[in-house]
Amino acid sequence: MTRRIAINGYGRIGRAFQRALWESGLSDELSVVHINEPADLDSMVYLTRFDSTHGRFPGHVERRDNNLVIGGQSISISHASKPEEVDWAALGIDLLVECSGQYSERSQLNRFINSGVPRLLLSHPGGTASDVDATIVYGVNQHALTGAEQLVSGASCTSNAVVPVLHLLDQQFGIEQVFLNTLHSVMNDQPLADGYHHTDLRRTRSAIQSIIPVSTGLANGVERLLPQLSGRVHAKAIRVPTLNVSAIDLVVNLQRNASTANVNALLEAAAAGPLAGLMAYTEEVHASIDFNHDVHSAIVDASQTYSDGGHLVNLMIWFDNEWGFSNRLIDVARQWLSTKTA
Repeated sequence: MTRRIAINGYGRIGRAFQRALWESGLSDELSVVHINEPADLDSMVYLTRFDSTHGRFPGHVERRDNNLVIGGQSISISHASKPEEVDWAALGIDLLVECSGQYSERSQLNRFINSGVPRLLLSHPGGTASDVDATIVYGVNQHALTGAEQLVSGASCTSNAVVPVLHLLDQQFGIEQVFLNTLHSVMNDQPLADGYHHTDLRRTRSAIQSIIPVSTGLANGVERLLPQLSGRVHAKAIRVPTLNVSAIDLVVNLQRNASTANVNALLEAAAAGPLAGLMAYTEEVHASIDFNHDVHSAIVDASQTYSDGGHLVNLMIWFDNEWGFSNRLIDVARQWLSTKTA
């Protein structure tokens, strides 16, 4: 059954979501029929065809009148700057994927619902847990979706990378404390050259010249998904001058002893079993570029796993912060739309 999908915000994640549908062969099942993006249509066509990170689009893309046409499928376009300026009800959509990142509070999100959107899937966390009906990390809690929800968040790329790993470790060994350091590729809230770009003064500095500490809500995001770890998770984030693919340096203080071999065996089994296609496991020597355009939420680099033989474990998790996360948004959308009241 074909579901009619719309996208609000056609930036890095909006375009990656559209392309992931195409490359996964799911563009007939989840058919994008409308995109709202303030930018002009010619720019949208161009940036769909040519992508500095993921390469050329593997299909024909063109402008036809006021529509974006991908592989012969015509997608209507609007350029509204406010949710109320689009007649979502008239589009007859089943779900809107919100990729602008501008709306996180329930009062803001309800502006879409009140304008005719039946279900809204966020490509970012809600401001608080109560701002959305559910926050989903696919592979951990997707079965919590009932179909009664109107506002669902796909969490963040970092939550999708680390929560499945922490979930496994907590089930097997118990977790006392977690320390996370995300090494994240540059984002568009940073300038190429120093400039008045952000209220966070560090983000006024050139993204291509420095390693830059930034604030992060990852600890809250993890505890939202794994509430049994409330008060035990601590996180920091550092932006690094690479275009794509990020890493998490994870330090965990476990409740029970675990050797390096024990931890790696647990994660390898999960990657080959219940988390196959979502989490990968490697013992090879890698650099970040090796995981560009990788569909997994997380890739455990077993060559970097270290245990003191007791309670302390250090792991390295790679993830394509654009492509892996966009594929998880597709998984969440499919799961949600398959629920009985869809």
